[in-house]
Amino acid sequence: MSAELEKHVLRKITLRIVPFVMLLYFIAFIDRVNIGFAALTMNKELGFSPTVFGLGAGIFFLGYFLFEVPSNLVLDKVGARIWIARVMITWGLISGAMAFVQGPNSFYTLRFLLGAAEAGFFPGIILYLSYWFPARQRAAVTAIFMAAAPLSTVLGSPVSGALLEMHGVLGLSGWQWMFIVEAVPALILGVVVLFYMTDRPEKAKWLRDDERRWLVNTMNAEAANKAGTASHSVWHGLADLRVIALSLVYFGTSAGLYTLGIWAPQIIKEFGLSSLQVGFLNALPGIVAVVAMVLWARHSDRTGERTWHVVGACVLASLGLMFAGFAGTVLAVLLALTLVNIGISAAKPPLWSMPTMFLSGSAAAAGIATINSIGNLGGFVGPAMIGWIKDLTGSFQGGLYFVAGLLVLSAVLTLVLARSQRTPAATAADALPQR
Repeated sequence: MSAELEKHVLRKITLRIVPFVMLLYFIAFIDRVNIGFAALTMNKELGFSPTVFGLGAGIFFLGYFLFEVPSNLVLDKVGARIWIARVMITWGLISGAMAFVQGPNSFYTLRFLLGAAEAGFFPGIILYLSYWFPARQRAAVTAIFMAAAPLSTVLGSPVSGALLEMHGVLGLSGWQWMFIVEAVPALILGVVVLFYMTDRPEKAKWLRDDERRWLVNTMNAEAANKAGTASHSVWHGLADLRVIALSLVYFGTSAGLYTLGIWAPQIIKEFGLSSLQVGFLNALPGIVAVVAMVLWARHSDRTGERTWHVVGACVLASLGLMFAGFAGTVLAVLLALTLVNIGISAAKPPLWSMPTMFLSGSAAAAGIATINSIGNLGGFVGPAMIGWIKDLTGSFQGGLYFVAGLLVLSAVLTLVLARSQRTPAATAADALPQR
């Protein structure tokens, strides 16, 4: 009976929580990377060089970095419902304001503010999922949630490309319409969060009493089991060497992810295609990535192995970026971008299953936010370096090789950490070594 109850409760909370947070992340990812499509017409209209655009696109992550940990600590204190609603409404307002950028200074300022407003959303959801799902199911659930990122490329790219065709409607450019229209869902969903999201299992009135009791007891027992070894304090979450190591691993994957989100439309555009054609072609790699991500995460959960699932995915993404650097046809570029999409997407769920294996409570809130904030600085470095190298050389090739090198470093660091363990890395508790 208890096995049936477990299966029923997990299915119920999965259907209630995961599609909704996935939708929120879908909108978040569109609003942070739609700048890549805006660039197809905005850069020429405003006179932005590749260096200016790369810096402005990446500066989002400086605001993200500075406010990530404080935002996640507030979420842990006041609850996900109120704080996620605040995050979404403020980022929606700022994203819409991007339509009124006039030059480099306003571009830099609004991108920085957008990062500050959105800070805490992604690590907040990762923390939120840890309140509801036992560790053994967490990588698969995280994979479904994170599939929203490649899905936003699949569905958002054609939409963004089509909105660019609205040039001249009511006197606005297509890129202005794109920012305005794509900001509206964040504002609406920010209000919906207040009425739909439940902070903790104890407050889940949509569960029967026996279902709620089983879930609360299961999560409490899991917390008690790791109480002797897990770090709980904020300072442990900030200073734990495993957290710093995972931050550096995540740095490379973020550089790859946002290289795709911000520069891929311009890489495809170089073959002389229209904005609408770029939108549809840019969607194709994400379709394959969604399937690969979920299957890879399930395999990681089934085998209990984390290290090689991260390493293999990072190496694949690196190879894809190097291939993209010398690809000479649209088909070759799409194949290369597909490899990058698969690798980047597949690396993240097993990577994000690691920190909650050795952190609890406030330490988990601080540690997850630290990994995400430091790691996402790769989203600043990758796009900014590509823009700078493009200005110097006139080609995307050098920048793509640079980001490929960062992913190789992520793979090597993951291996070094795993090899430093006293027990084999490929175990069910493969989280990274205790100190």
